[in-house]
Amino acid sequence: METITWHDFEKVELRVGTILEVADFPEARKPAFKVKVDFGPFGIKQSSAQITKHYTREQLVGRQIVGVINFPKKQIATFMSEFLVTGFADENGDIVLASVEQKVPNGSKLI
Repeated sequence: METITWHDFEKVELRVGTILEVADFPEARKPAFKVKVDFGPFGIKQSSAQITKHYTREQLVGRQIVGVINFPKKQIATFMSEFLVTGFADENGDIVLASVEQKVPNGSKLI
């Protein structure tokens, strides 16, 4: 593992947002959803998220998640991803979302 400085960490825009919409993404190579997330002053952004093992579309709408919003956009199949959904792999390698324990304002930065 490489050690980073505080300055390096400050460059990563880990922000909280609320999921507004979730759609199936059948064109993705691995099972995934398309999500639209409200990051407050940073706007509404979309991403592909490989989170279909632990979550349904209905469970996700309204949930706050943590995303990296300052990566460049990335083409995923027919879809342009605008941020990285964060999470942790469980014992099977399936993603469990990184989220907040209590509601905070959309766009809040992880500190």
